[in-house]
Amino acid sequence: MKYSEFADQSAKELRKKKTELRGHIFEAKMKNSMGQLQSPASIKNMRRDIAKIFTALKQSELKTK
Repeated sequence: MKYSEFADQSAKELRKKKTELRGHIFEAKMKNSMGQLQSPASIKNMRRDIAKIFTALKQSELKTK
């Protein structure tokens, strides 16, 4: 996902998405260790999405101050 897609969401939605992504990363790491994951690069993409979420949360915090 692009940053602009995260920037438009509310803080509550972003926190929910972050939690979901962390769960998906955990599952993907387990699958990867068993050799069942089709694309190991998907873990990296999910980590980048979490970083974008953190950035969007921080930006929304700064706007409210």
